[in-house]
Amino acid sequence: MSSEPTDSVVRTLPDTRKVLAVIPARGGSRGIPRKNVRLLGGKPLIVHTIEHARYATSIDRVVVSTDDEEIGSVARAHGAAVVWRPAELSGDTASSESALRHALDYLRNEESYEPELVVFLQATSPIRRPDDVDEAVAEFRRSGADSLFSACRVHGLVWRQEGDAVRSFSYDFRHRTRRQDSPEELVENGSIYVFKPWVLRETGNRLGGRIAIYRMDPLDSFQIDEPGDFELAERLLAIRPPAIPPPEWDRVAMLVLDFDGVMTDNGVHVAEGGEEAVRCDRRDGWGIARLQEAGVPVVVISTEKNRVVEARCKKLGIECFSDCADKLGVLRELARRRGLPPEQIAYVGNDENDVACLGWVGLPIAVADAGAGARAAARFITQRPGGLGAVREVCDLVLAHQERRQT
Repeated sequence: MSSEPTDSVVRTLPDTRKVLAVIPARGGSRGIPRKNVRLLGGKPLIVHTIEHARYATSIDRVVVSTDDEEIGSVARAHGAAVVWRPAELSGDTASSESALRHALDYLRNEESYEPELVVFLQATSPIRRPDDVDEAVAEFRRSGADSLFSACRVHGLVWRQEGDAVRSFSYDFRHRTRRQDSPEELVENGSIYVFKPWVLRETGNRLGGRIAIYRMDPLDSFQIDEPGDFELAERLLAIRPPAIPPPEWDRVAMLVLDFDGVMTDNGVHVAEGGEEAVRCDRRDGWGIARLQEAGVPVVVISTEKNRVVEARCKKLGIECFSDCADKLGVLRELARRRGLPPEQIAYVGNDENDVACLGWVGLPIAVADAGAGARAAARFITQRPGGLGAVREVCDLVLAHQERRQT
């Protein structure tokens, strides 16, 4: 619904339009020192919001704007890119709008990246439902708005202090009406903003043009502002279902890998005679060997026709399906033949031709330098890029969780 006349999401395949999520998070904080990396629910505060953004199928890219090395390291480790903010935009008086504008300018100037929409998420709002970000973007599109903010209903009769006097603000106390008959009162909760880039560039504000509202539950509208808020947030998280289901590493009974961009760095060396060679990482081979020794089979499914795929897999002693036009069909048949449900399969991919497989398995994984479609379809993103230890990272995680289960 639009706030002025001026101008149950099902998780499906990712939206292909350019939607950029920006999470501003500076290092300094007077009220709560090191707030953005302080642990909440066992992980740094900012990670909650990064996970919400990465889980949303409508988000194309996730960027953290920061001036702080530790925040940047945490952001990268959890699948977000980092835009380093200059000191003049990182003080106590710096506005969120200045950080947003800087991030947009940087991406446009350095990467020629200009999003269709910007989703501004505040790290101080760690409690959202799994579909809140996608629903907010969907409401933005349905309403034909230029900008949107999230809000929650105010339950009660609101008064306002004006000097030494008070007055009833949301109703006339002399003509008291039932609460359910009163007009709807909404308060901006600071959790989610969506806007077209021109709104910020032309007005200097996150809101402008035709404004829409996305309604959230009051319990999902809690913000971290004071030191005591962390304790309250811990209690809220305890009674709210987790927004992002954690990867179930200990259930993995088979690991399936794409080849190019996963077991290689996606590059190719072409000799004068036309022969092609690729670069693989020995660490990946060692991880695969250890995983198979532990009884977890590893399989490669690739669209690549080059004989190097089969040669590498033969050396590693793993099953290989190359030149596959229908990767999901091969994966389904492989699972049927081995008697494995999708929930017990992990798949590692890096590009659009992996999205169908990522959407079918229980644990979809994208490498750190994967394309937007694969990243959005994944529940876990590796810290290492393809061909540079990403597969070893996945193998180590599966082994560690299985060993923990056995102890």
